Amino acid sequence: MTAKRKGSIKLWVVLATAVVFWTVGAGFMKDLAASSDETYKGLKLFTDVLEIVTEKYVDEVDTGQLIEKAIQGMVHSLDPHSSLLAPEAYEDLRIDTKGNFTGIGIHITLRDGFVTVISPIEGTPAFKAGIQAQDRIVKVDDTAVEDLRQAVNLMRGPKGTPVKVTVLRKGAPEPIEFDLVRDVIPVKSIKAQSLKPGYGYIWITNFTGNTTEDFLDALEKLESENAPMKGLVLDLRNNGGGLLEESLRISDIFIDDGIILSIKGRGEGNAKDFPAKADSVKRDYPIVMLINGGSASASEIVAGALQDHKRALILGTTSFGKGSVQTVESLRDGYGLKLTIARYYTPSGRSIQAKGIEPDIVVPFKLLEEADQANGEDGFVKESDLKNHLEGQAEPKEKPAVEEKETPSVNGAESRVNPLEMDNLKRDNQIMRALDILVSYDLFKHLGS
Repeated sequence: MTAKRKGSIKLWVVLATAVVFWTVGAGFMKDLAASSDETYKGLKLFTDVLEIVTEKYVDEVDTGQLIEKAIQGMVHSLDPHSSLLAPEAYEDLRIDTKGNFTGIGIHITLRDGFVTVISPIEGTPAFKAGIQAQDRIVKVDDTAVEDLRQAVNLMRGPKGTPVKVTVLRKGAPEPIEFDLVRDVIPVKSIKAQSLKPGYGYIWITNFTGNTTEDFLDALEKLESENAPMKGLVLDLRNNGGGLLEESLRISDIFIDDGIILSIKGRGEGNAKDFPAKADSVKRDYPIVMLINGGSASASEIVAGALQDHKRALILGTTSFGKGSVQTVESLRDGYGLKLTIARYYTPSGRSIQAKGIEPDIVVPFKLLEEADQANGEDGFVKESDLKNHLEGQAEPKEKPAVEEKETPSVNGAESRVNPLEMDNLKRDNQIMRALDILVSYDLFKHLGS
């Protein structure tokens, strides 16, 4: 190996080491000074291996790529959510929380060595095609998928171009192939609908920079249409998370005092309590919140806060269980470092890391059939069905305590279809169960009055 080549490798090592030291900070430098011999021995071993690989490996290698992968391996070995972000990956991260992108529309993570779907994004090609939470992506366009970055690069592309995604699904005997067409994936996070007079429904699909403003607009519209508001179904199913600040602001809308969230990291600088602030608008109507295994991170913060403060009844199935906080540091040349700095805790002190939020009422999802929606009809013959039955005496009608209004019939759409289409709402057993709970609560309040 030439002296020039060896000098280039050593320069790369110095640069890589400087990036690591600068990223981790002064605390690490103090530790380094205390164990400098061991640290420099490790760096010397790294240099030796790099020189041997560069000189003797069967194919010529790119030294820069080797070092980037070495840093990535070091960081990613800490936990699945820490990673070195190449310039395009760093830019993608900023796009995901602010604007839009072209692709198929899914939230993914690395789980048990597989690129795994946390949840599809509502209304996207993946959502419409039927890709589901927990699907393991093994191929994209017949290329084996090995890591998150590669998966994102393969699935994103120009609008209108085709892409084939192959997944493994629990219970399916063979891999499932989806032929999709890439589209613009808007970062829209709020959908709202009146379920019946007095009862609203809001679906938060993810937490972006404008989630709270859009949520308040939707909530105020529902409150105006349904005055007085008797109850709200807040849907966080398949919400893969997003911005921490937005989850805190959403929680604060319904919590007037106390702690919303606590985070605890390695040092005092990474420990903090986030208190609620009293709102000028009092919203004390009951809330039923829907969660499932696709509810992760920021959505779990909202669920945990409202559950601990007894501001919402949680219904559904146990959430994903991502109870850690990441920060993103900007590095030179457009790189970024996504690093886990703390665990978060609900107001009662619960850590949900790898545990998830457990619902107050466990209700697995299913699609309701027409017979399940018969509005109380039980198949028995009634007096009114008998021939020549005696008619009842007409009485003045009194307005019931809770006004009933029949919702439209359904058309057989599945759960992955937009639940805000009224034809599908009545088929969603979790939404209907939540509505029943809210209506029952209002009825019980009026008993004996």
